[in-house]
Amino acid sequence: MDRMDRVDTIARPAAAAGALFVDEEGRVLIVEPTYKRHWEIPGGEVEKGESPSEACARELKEELGLDLPVGRLLVVDWAPLVREERVRFVFDGGVLTDEQLDAVELAPDELASWAFLPCEELFVMMEPRLVRRVTAAVDARAAGVTRYLEDGRVV
Repeated sequence: MDRMDRVDTIARPAAAAGALFVDEEGRVLIVEPTYKRHWEIPGGEVEKGESPSEACARELKEELGLDLPVGRLLVVDWAPLVREERVRFVFDGGVLTDEQLDAVELAPDELASWAFLPCEELFVMMEPRLVRRVTAAVDARAAGVTRYLEDGRVV
């Protein structure tokens, strides 16, 4: 079978990238999208021609009004769904200062609000799969490593 015969069998996952930001107390920054029920970390879809880190930086600028460098990769999560396969990247956004938080300007058509939550309380606001991904990113940040996940679980 040549490549052209295999086109329908090759995975083409939708990619997205987000940033893990924490405050001085180690709580995680989460945002409330206007277009879905669950909260998430800031970030969004990777567009054609851009890398995941470029997409993350662009999304932070669009969603939060913050022009910040994107830190190291914390986790890559293979996140299959019934409709599509997805790959999600989480980068280290670092600790946000009071000055940076004062400069946050939410994109009103995308985000309604933001909050900091302790890791153990994320399940209240986020989908279980995303809680697993963010928790793994928090752990990877603390350990100074990058982790590979499948459906939010360390493999």
